[in-house]
Amino acid sequence: MSVAFAGNSITGSSREAGPLRVMIVDDSVVIRGLISRWVGAEHDMEVAASLRTGLEAVNQLERINPDVAVLDIEMPELDGISALPQLLAKKRDLVIIMASTLTRRNAEISFKALSLGAADYIPKPESTREASAADIFHHDLIQKIRHLGARLRRKPAVGSPPLAPASPAPAPRGPVARPVTPAPASAAPAASSLALRPFSNQAPKVLLIGSSTGGPQALMALVTELGPVIDRFPVLVTQHMPPTFTTILAEHLARSSRRPAAEAVDGEPVKPGRIYLAPGGKHMRVARSGADTVIALDDGPAVNFCKPAVDPLFTSAIDIWHGNILSVILTGMGSDGMRGGKDIVAAGGSVIAQDEASSVVWGMPGAAANAGICAAILPLNQIGAKVNRLFAGDRS
Repeated sequence: MSVAFAGNSITGSSREAGPLRVMIVDDSVVIRGLISRWVGAEHDMEVAASLRTGLEAVNQLERINPDVAVLDIEMPELDGISALPQLLAKKRDLVIIMASTLTRRNAEISFKALSLGAADYIPKPESTREASAADIFHHDLIQKIRHLGARLRRKPAVGSPPLAPASPAPAPRGPVARPVTPAPASAAPAASSLALRPFSNQAPKVLLIGSSTGGPQALMALVTELGPVIDRFPVLVTQHMPPTFTTILAEHLARSSRRPAAEAVDGEPVKPGRIYLAPGGKHMRVARSGADTVIALDDGPAVNFCKPAVDPLFTSAIDIWHGNILSVILTGMGSDGMRGGKDIVAAGGSVIAQDEASSVVWGMPGAAANAGICAAILPLNQIGAKVNRLFAGDRS
C-alpha cells in the first residue's frame, strides 16, 4: 500500500485489500490485552499497535498508519477527546471508535466526539470479569470495527456533503456526520434498481423511527425538520444505545427539535407534541390501557442482539394504529427493523429507508430495502421533507 504524505497528513491511505489495521489506545493493560486478543483472532483484521496514551497515538500515527483506532476517553498525558482532532488532522479517513465507561460525563464526551469526527462510540463494561458484559463488548466492538472499517474499501466520496456541526444556539443542528462513500455497484443493488412499493393510502397517525450506528447524528439532523409532525402526531424512536447515553440523546433531540423529548416511562400516555425515546437497556412497546395508548417497557432478552430493539416497537404499534403507521429506518448495523417493517407493510402501513450513500452503515436500512418493503429509499437530507408531506396528506 502506498502512502502519500502532505506535511504531517496521511492522504493516500485507503486500503484496497488486506486485513484492517487496528490501533488500540487505552491506559488499562487489561482492556488493551482483551481487545488485542479479540482483534488478533479475526481473519480480516490485525493489531497495528497497542498504546497507553493519546499522546503516543498522535506521535506514532504516521509510522503505524492504522485503518481503525479504538480510543479510550480517560488517559494520562493526552485524553481521547483531545487526541481525536489531532489524529484526524494527520489522517482524515481514520475510523475512530471512542470507548468509555457508562457515566454521564463520558456519555456527554462521546457525543462531543461524534461532533468532532469520531465514527462511533462503544461503552466499556464496568468489570471485564462479568462474562455477559464482556461478551457483549466483544461482539459489538468487533462488529463496529468490521463494518465501519468497510468504508476503507470504498471509492472516494461523492454526493451530499456532511451535516453541519453542532451549534451552541438554542436549536443546534447536531453533530457532524462523517463523509460516507457509496459502495461499489457489485456490493449491493443501487437504490434505483430496488423494488419500491406504493405509499399506503391510509393517513399515518404515528411516526416510528429506528436507528443504530450513526443514528444519533442522523436523528438530530432529521428532527430539526419534523416540527409540524411532532406537534400533531406521536413520534417514537428506538436507537440502539446503552443507559445514560439515551438520557443524553433525548436532551440533544429536545434541543434540536425545539420540542419535548425524553426517555419513555413505563405506563405514560402516548400523545402528540413530544418525542418518546426507548431508554437504554429496555425494549419500548406501545399498548392499550383503557381508552389510552401507553408506553410499555420490557426488560426481556435482547432482540437482534439489541436492547432496545426496533422490531418490538414496530410490531406492537400495529395493534394500536393498524395500517396508519409511517416508519423510518435510519443508518445502522444488522437488520433490526426489517421484520417489524414487514409486519407494518402487511398491516397497510409504509416504510422509508435511508439510502446507502448517506448512511454510516447500510445494514438496517439496506435489509429493509432489499426485502422489498420500502416505499422510498432517500438520502438523509430528503427524509424530513418527505415525512412532512406524507403527514400533510401527500400519498405519492
